[in-house]
Amino acid sequence: MTFAGIGAVTAYGWGRDALWQGLLSGKSAASVQSGYGPGRDEDAWVSLVPDGGDNAVSTSRYGRAMHESAREAITDALARGWQPGRTVGLLHAIVLGDVVNWRDFYLVDHGHRRPRDYMRLIPSTPISVLMQEFGFHGPAMNVSAACSSANVALITAQLWLDAGIADDVVCIATDMSGTPDMVDHFVRLGASVADTEPLDACRPFQQGSRGFCIGEASVAFVLSRSVQRPYAAVLGGGMTNDAYHVVSIDPTHEQIFECTRRALDNAGVTADDVRYFNAHGTGTRQCDEAERDLLTNMFGDQPHVYALKPLAGHCQGAAAGVEVAAAALGYDRGIVPAAPIVAPAHPRLLDGPQPFEGGITAKLSLGMGGNNSVVVLGPVD
Repeated sequence: MTFAGIGAVTAYGWGRDALWQGLLSGKSAASVQSGYGPGRDEDAWVSLVPDGGDNAVSTSRYGRAMHESAREAITDALARGWQPGRTVGLLHAIVLGDVVNWRDFYLVDHGHRRPRDYMRLIPSTPISVLMQEFGFHGPAMNVSAACSSANVALITAQLWLDAGIADDVVCIATDMSGTPDMVDHFVRLGASVADTEPLDACRPFQQGSRGFCIGEASVAFVLSRSVQRPYAAVLGGGMTNDAYHVVSIDPTHEQIFECTRRALDNAGVTADDVRYFNAHGTGTRQCDEAERDLLTNMFGDQPHVYALKPLAGHCQGAAAGVEVAAAALGYDRGIVPAAPIVAPAHPRLLDGPQPFEGGITAKLSLGMGGNNSVVVLGPVD
């Protein structure tokens, strides 16, 4: 399975090139936003998607971002020689859905809307609108596995292709939940930091890291076995669950190791083959400990390491989508768009954008509820 096309809407702007240039700049996509904090009277650093998109598609920024990232990916794939098969499926990775629209439904409209406007809230509606525009008739569904949702959607797409359920799959991950309500709760959980610029707070694999900055994004991929100029290949993947806690990582890290072993076996590669480790990289203590353990005891501290949440923010259900898109673009453009090092760091952590050396990339993504996932990427043979 290969990446035939890529589309992205992030806090850097609308379009994959805006994401790429933003990452290469080494500057965070976050900006200071007012109306945050417990009393909604504080400023906060948040990576919000700017307004934009096609108003004819949706009155919701969420719906427009989802649709536009998919449009860009499909247009890109066609330009790179993709010819849609008989059955094109669609997978949409989400966690909370259109939280702004639901908030307005309750607090502004007090639960009263015209049926047409109410239907915009339903998670199947953005999928239906997109399938109608392109005349796709394959299976279409939402996938949710907390912050590992985008990785899980990619693994599900591979299963669909392997089983012959679809000839091609459009895979999208959308999360536009950088609202004061959501940010405040993640700050209170001790995971997110909003009171300072992200590179001061989010330092995965570096000293002084306090957590992550919330971000928003919608990222789309066209996945196919047949395209003239693919970006990279998805070689395999694996999923496990800690079955330990709704928030915390199992301190034994046993299931993260098992997930990684399953992914490498599925991809037909070994730990020694992995050249790059695209980290979950939230910058929290638990995540840093788990990923350092994995790097040392499974990979022998050999792969180059990079994490993108200091730049793009933690985009929740779309986080892995942003990070996989960056990796796939890196295969195509010969650059690893790593974040800059700002404090004493793990010896294999890359310091800013670096020439891409080729080889295998392991992409780890962890989600609340114990959801572990690894996707293995590689060059196209």
